[in-house]
Amino acid sequence: MRPERSCPVCGSSDTSAFLQRSSVPVHQDVVLASVAEARASGRGELTMYACGDCGFAFNAAFDQSLMSYGDCYDSTQTCSPGFSAYVNDLIGYLVEEREVRNCTVVEVGCGKGEFIRRLVGYPRGNITGYGFDPTHVGPDVEYGGRLRFEKRFYDEHASSLPADVVICRHVIEHVPDPLQLLSAVRRAAEQRPNAWVCFETPCMEWILRHSVFWDFFYEHCSLFTSSSLTTAFELSGLDVLRARHVFEGQYLWLEGRPARGLIRAHKNAGDVIKLAKRFSAFEERMGARWRAAVARALDVAEGDVSPRRVAVWGAGAKGVTFVNLVDPDCRDIQCLVDVNPNKQHRYVPGTGHRVVAPAMLGDERIEAVIVLNPNYVQEISAALRQQGSGVAVIDLMAELA
Repeated sequence: MRPERSCPVCGSSDTSAFLQRSSVPVHQDVVLASVAEARASGRGELTMYACGDCGFAFNAAFDQSLMSYGDCYDSTQTCSPGFSAYVNDLIGYLVEEREVRNCTVVEVGCGKGEFIRRLVGYPRGNITGYGFDPTHVGPDVEYGGRLRFEKRFYDEHASSLPADVVICRHVIEHVPDPLQLLSAVRRAAEQRPNAWVCFETPCMEWILRHSVFWDFFYEHCSLFTSSSLTTAFELSGLDVLRARHVFEGQYLWLEGRPARGLIRAHKNAGDVIKLAKRFSAFEERMGARWRAAVARALDVAEGDVSPRRVAVWGAGAKGVTFVNLVDPDCRDIQCLVDVNPNKQHRYVPGTGHRVVAPAMLGDERIEAVIVLNPNYVQEISAALRQQGSGVAVIDLMAELA
């Protein structure tokens, strides 16, 4: 049996702890009906290790039994016009450049089904699609039978479904044993000649290089660099065809296909250990910088009794992690703002901050919003101008740079 702190990808015992957080919410993308329910939500330990051989990072304290993905789980991002455009561009790349047409596509972890739905509906694509996800809601069959959803996890039983392309976006980071998932995907792909697979996942190096402390949270128990994801592909019997950074460098996109023979796994940790050590050294000092940045947002000096009313934009994983770290008692941040209607009028796990719609900022007397992802700063600023709002927009990564 593999020791708890050995690398789940390459099996190396050369691993180093670089981040420890106690009693963190185990779910970030659930929507909860009351403050009491939010504050009583499950908690776990975050103990991140990095592998000195392949560069993979993992939560050694992760407990799968604490996780519960169901109807109240919603990680939909396409309510954002910018992210929706990114998804459309990705689908256009698949169909027009990679010629994903006249074929069967399986999406592993399809969420509410927006990506596979758009892919199947692409003009003249003639794609048959299958989506697997326990959180899916809605019809089981769409597009006259060309698209089918199964409300369950993709596992060894599902891998018996032949596929020309298997797509897995933002799932593998939730899986404590990535090789098991990759092996199941390989088995599905190898049943068709020339089949291939695509994986998208957050880029560990981007998180570390930019010291994005709110991008470490319990759900993401497995974080990859381009090299460590390549290693995981190879160890699972997949040849890597293409690897690139997407979404302004925040995500990795790897394409591969079942190897026709034995392949040797290449391991390269790159700068990850150095970056992880730097992150670890600055974590405590960064805490003072977070608080200073929030204080600037509040525009409050020592002893001031009337700070600005501030909100955080985004009630997804980043926003939930941020408020749990910097405002666990709900004293400084009034609420979170989200464009996803399913999250509005609900409460975030851990702190119990309320989630409001952008149109409610005036009612809440919000004077500034903190934006955690620089990719959305212009979109949010434009949306606020369009609704005639004078709310200030604070790009936190620029503040901390």
